Amino acid sequence: MARILVIGSSGTIGRPLTAELTKGGHDVYTSDLRHSSSERHTRCEIANFRQVQFLLDRNFDYVYNLAAEFGRKNGEDYYEQLWQTNVIGMKNILRLQSSKRFRLIHFSSSEIYGEPRLPEGALLDEDLPNRMPLRQKNDYAISKWVNEQQIRNAIERDNVESLIVRLFNAYGPGEHYTPYRSVVCLFIYRALAGLPYDVYLNYKRVFMYVDDAVRTLANIPDRFKPGEVYNIGGEEYVEVKQVSDMILKYLGKDDKLVRYLTEDKHNVVSKRPDITKARKDLGHSLQIRLNEGIPRTIEWMKSIYGRIS
Repeated sequence: MARILVIGSSGTIGRPLTAELTKGGHDVYTSDLRHSSSERHTRCEIANFRQVQFLLDRNFDYVYNLAAEFGRKNGEDYYEQLWQTNVIGMKNILRLQSSKRFRLIHFSSSEIYGEPRLPEGALLDEDLPNRMPLRQKNDYAISKWVNEQQIRNAIERDNVESLIVRLFNAYGPGEHYTPYRSVVCLFIYRALAGLPYDVYLNYKRVFMYVDDAVRTLANIPDRFKPGEVYNIGGEEYVEVKQVSDMILKYLGKDDKLVRYLTEDKHNVVSKRPDITKARKDLGHSLQIRLNEGIPRTIEWMKSIYGRIS
């Protein structure tokens, strides 16, 4: 049993991950921007060094860092918070890691790959950044790439042990709507509410149900390999329009409120990961396909938001 801290514990991934780690017998503590009655929870803004110092005053074996300003558009509109939290916050955690010696599990993003020039059908593998220069297309992606360099520098300078996961389009219950959330959450909410939304044509992604991601992430303390990087993603590679169509069909609605567009300047056209390494090392297993996960997510959002149309 390990003593584990989950920073960003109330998020879409953080909440079920905390539950899964606890179920696995670990001694789990939590942190995010809210207060709580639990003695195992500490409010912390990771951009504030004093607060991070207080948070990490307890000794932990593993720290999962999910704390971040999330998303491309959010990162453009609120870039001050993005850079303060994602980059200064990361530096604060690494400064404390050098003395506390906990093992860090950091959440990067598929966004770091940008749009590399690859042969037709080639997958994004973890070693790609070592073989060719990458160009990220938005501040969120850049901040996540900066994090990876910060971690690599800390490993070399301070001899600390860290592991990086790059998530690809996790979706499912637990993701509350804002205009800055993922496409599945955005499409479902706006379809339910009868609000217009944009779909970019010929943009393709893999999608991964949150439970499948969380099971893999909870395996890491028992399979930790210092210095490794893992793609954590799905295998259903589909056009984003297909996801919108599935949602509308399930809800019995047409696409009259959908605006079909051809170019998203801050985004990449295609993201398809090689997940072989995560399968081998972390036991990554995909059990919930889109035709099951989308309805589950819709029903959860109905339970949260009720009749919003």
